Amino acid sequence: MTKPDFRAERELRARGFWPVAGFDEAGRGPLAGPVAAAAVILDPGKLPRGLNDSKQLTSGERDRLYHEILLHASAVSVAFASAAEIDQINIRQATFLAMRRALFALSATPNYALIDGNDLPPDLRVPAETIIKGDALIASIAAASIIAKVTRDRLMRRVCRLYPAYRFSQHFGYGTKVHLAAIAEHGPCPFHRLSFRPFREA
Repeated sequence: MTKPDFRAERELRARGFWPVAGFDEAGRGPLAGPVAAAAVILDPGKLPRGLNDSKQLTSGERDRLYHEILLHASAVSVAFASAAEIDQINIRQATFLAMRRALFALSATPNYALIDGNDLPPDLRVPAETIIKGDALIASIAAASIIAKVTRDRLMRRVCRLYPAYRFSQHFGYGTKVHLAAIAEHGPCPFHRLSFRPFREA
């Protein structure tokens, strides 16, 4: 199985586009919590070893790479759109909003953006392209997928301390049997997405 590499970034740099930022999101599907978006500009001379799509890594591997990315990357940012914002503008638009926030939060402005998926956010204000399964192909996107996933999971563990009945630290807001049973017993909390099933149907 091939691992993400830095070829796309190097090709863009040779064409005069630098720095290049990779973007990815975490948390589009859950019933609770925000959607997170991360942006990462990697240092070509200090690429983290073992980069991969966050979903292909163990929790321990993600944590190790999270710290390595923060230590060696040229710039890293992560931003959120809340459950309330998701309910107000829908998950697709909220994901775009989180990505724009992540772009503006970077300490260095990229000259090009590589974005996981096939849905290009409007109003990014930098040249950009989408890459299907980019988190498995492009090093910067893989790094962003790790930052987004680890940051969101840690946030949901903190939310779990506020609302322990929902056991968010087990499922991070996804619609597991344990989570659905807790919703049936306790109803929604302020971190639930009321525009999502099962809340919408109720």
